[in-house]
Amino acid sequence: MRFADAFTFVFQDKDWFKKLIIPGLIGVLIPIIGQMVLLGWSLRITLNVIRNVQNPLPEMEFGDDLSRGFKASIVALVYSIPLLIIYVPILIMTAIAANGDDTAMLAVSLVTTCFGLIMMLYGIAMSFVLPAAYGRVAVEDSIGAGLSFNNVFSLVKKAPMAYLLVLVGTLAASFISSLGSIACFVGILLTVPYAVAMLGHLYGQAYLEATDPMGM
Repeated sequence: MRFADAFTFVFQDKDWFKKLIIPGLIGVLIPIIGQMVLLGWSLRITLNVIRNVQNPLPEMEFGDDLSRGFKASIVALVYSIPLLIIYVPILIMTAIAANGDDTAMLAVSLVTTCFGLIMMLYGIAMSFVLPAAYGRVAVEDSIGAGLSFNNVFSLVKKAPMAYLLVLVGTLAASFISSLGSIACFVGILLTVPYAVAMLGHLYGQAYLEATDPMGM
């Protein structure tokens, strides 16, 4: 897996500024819809990497990107349902603790800590699985592809180190996207789409690693 390529491929395209700033404007300035468009745009990068397109950074195509981003968002929501289910008892226990004595508060604290640990572990597992699901959505352009759990888990099992690198890349992308706020907020119009593009590239590389028996 060529991890560094995810950080550099954007600047190998002579039109990189234009190709970043338009998704950046839409993704940052338009609530919800913009984030879906940005996600769909990143998955076209994923698809380009999988297809070995020489210049994988695409121009934004609003309708196509919104459609793919909507499908990926539904997939992400389904994978997030267990987190929501786990979070409900924490809210209930917190409400109970607010009206209880010290013993009740201690018991509730222990229970909520356990649920919090479960949420953390599930969140880590989701960080491996969701990029694989996104890869399948990019390739097949369908919600069902991302929710084909056996196929998604199979990708992760075939290339665990690749998806571990995607997790590392996700942490790096989170840091990079936040840097834009330093430049009076304007910088995020570039750092956010850059970080998203980087992740799209990593999703594509990991998918190839899992599906190509000869590796990359």
